[in-house]
Amino acid sequence: MRVLEVRDLSVRFGPTHAVRGVSFHVDKGETVALVGESGSGKSVTALSTVSLVPGATEITGSVKYAGQEMVGADEGTLRRIRGNDISFIFQEPMTSLNPLHTLEKQITESLMLHQDLRGAAARARVIELLHKVGIRDPEDRLGAYPHQLSGGQRQRVMIAMALANGPDLLVADEPTTALDVTIQAQILDLLADLKRDMGMSLLFITHDLTIVRRIADRVCVMQGGEIVEQGRTEEIFANPRHPYTRKLLAAESTGGPDPVAPDAPEIVATDNLRVWFPIQRGLMRRTVGHIKAVNAATLSVRAGETVGIVGESGSGKTTLALAIMRLIGSEGPVVFMGRDVQGLHSRELRPIRRDMQIVFQDPFGSLSPRMTIEQIVAEGLEVHGVGREDRRAQVAAILGEVGLDPAMMDRYPHEFSGGQRQRIAIARAMILRPKLVVLDEPTSALDMTVQVQIVELLRALQRKNAIAYLFISHDLKVVRALSHKVIVMKNGDVVETGEAEALFAAPKHAYTRALLKAAFGEVGAA
Repeated sequence: MRVLEVRDLSVRFGPTHAVRGVSFHVDKGETVALVGESGSGKSVTALSTVSLVPGATEITGSVKYAGQEMVGADEGTLRRIRGNDISFIFQEPMTSLNPLHTLEKQITESLMLHQDLRGAAARARVIELLHKVGIRDPEDRLGAYPHQLSGGQRQRVMIAMALANGPDLLVADEPTTALDVTIQAQILDLLADLKRDMGMSLLFITHDLTIVRRIADRVCVMQGGEIVEQGRTEEIFANPRHPYTRKLLAAESTGGPDPVAPDAPEIVATDNLRVWFPIQRGLMRRTVGHIKAVNAATLSVRAGETVGIVGESGSGKTTLALAIMRLIGSEGPVVFMGRDVQGLHSRELRPIRRDMQIVFQDPFGSLSPRMTIEQIVAEGLEVHGVGREDRRAQVAAILGEVGLDPAMMDRYPHEFSGGQRQRIAIARAMILRPKLVVLDEPTSALDMTVQVQIVELLRALQRKNAIAYLFISHDLKVVRALSHKVIVMKNGDVVETGEAEALFAAPKHAYTRALLKAAFGEVGAA
């Protein structure tokens, strides 16, 4: 049975022809992967299947779900099918979740709308869904808000919402982007189980070809809004015909970072840094315990050195980095450029912040939708009073360095793909030429070819300016390509630390071995 059939689909945003003559189909119980670079039209194609595009968009061609035409369908028909028969997992969970509603309320909303499920039955279903997608202690998380979760945990909540009504077709737009390798494997296994048990079909959008090879029955390769090649997965991987497909399959971050100079000064160091969040209950909001996000973390980063931080979502990686940046409270010394910044007030920290920058995990959530790219990238220059005379020229130069056309600087964030937005975020951090940059999953939203370019860019910037990097990632291949040292975290504890090559070759802790096995198949295969 054919669940989805797309014929000669074209999508225009004004003069922009985003999708051109795309044709493919998804059968019942089948997984079809759409792969290609950021901006190739993958997400637009998927969103157009149920007209989840701006009202002024022109959609032509045919999209049939279970034989029913979707192009030109009335709003009532589309509402009935969206989130029920065809459900979506979006790429950026923080922009898809309501910051004012609890997890329970957001997941229950879909159950009420499509199943009229309420009260205790709805709560039991929510707990079941959260448990399925790997949220620890789901009963205690029902009252949590999106900002209280890590990026990976938010993505898992999005997956739970999408699966709530048992859809016939699940459209997964980079569903494992924010997840560490062990949880990624669990989620892929979960999707495979649901596909088998429910006869569910899957339209899977990703830039990770390792995942495609593992789960997809068929592959459609997109470039410039067109499908340039499609076929059975094993056939595409064994014998790619199109030059672009061959380019995608060959893209992988390799090599390692340049050696650190023997006399390189220490940029930042911590000693037994601790971040505990109080648990307050009762009318008087008394502290009855603590969430121990980071316990006794000790590290040192020198100029021109990269320290990779790896571990499961919620292990404390980002919390540790935010504490070092003095963006959240912590206990224990944080010595930056020879000065303990732990006790400094915001006014004293301001001149120091020019030398410490951060690239956040969610590029869309960290870019103001009301500012042009020039304004966003130049904001740091304005705050710190740098380069008043030639700011536009500086913005143009840094955009060129991260692989964007400087002519795009007058556009707004919504006009860019996820990967392009991440490059804008990197440009904003780098324009001040800082001493320390925290990179929180900087390549997570990028396709493989652009990921390789960004790794090379980060190496080149480090080589030129002796920047110290704290690199947070679940992609261990990228961690190995960039890092001199690696810190492994689990449940707030640093369980292992060491030189990158030694740690990858002979991990000592069982958890590190489990991470490497999930990423590479076997320990030492890296």
